[in-house]
Amino acid sequence: MARIDVKKTYKLYIGGDFPRSESGRTFVVNDAAGNLLANAAQASRKDARDAVVAARKAFGPWSARTAYNRGQVVYRIAEVLEGRRDQFVAELRASEGITAAKANAYVDAAIDRLVWYAGWADKITQVVGSANPVAGPFFNISSPEPTGVVAVVAPRVRCWRW
Repeated sequence: MARIDVKKTYKLYIGGDFPRSESGRTFVVNDAAGNLLANAAQASRKDARDAVVAARKAFGPWSARTAYNRGQVVYRIAEVLEGRRDQFVAELRASEGITAAKANAYVDAAIDRLVWYAGWADKITQVVGSANPVAGPFFNISSPEPTGVVAVVAPRVRCWRW
């Protein structure tokens, strides 16, 4: 007897929890060939409001963290993505119908961007200044270091160096 392929119904992610949609509605996610991949929760207006409230609530504690710590968190996300790279490549190939090389390039680009932003988190604070109310702003310009590519503008690539 053949088994029935049971597809997962994905929930929302709001405020660190995985609630079902308030409306209870879902929509079908198909792959490039039109086959069912999964069911996803369809958020309602209330769900969107709840997400905004949760984001505003998290903004204060996230802003209170040091730039170094925020960089560590973003770098950890890159590590997790790297550890699950095969899964993300497979998901991209199934959903978008692209080649393995292209899917690997997309995942590599995502990991590289996360590492890049993680590396800049505390460097920008050194250049722009600290918001320490006791010591006041400080600027560390005594040891210049190469910054590499600072901005990329699509569709043409333009690079600026400091």
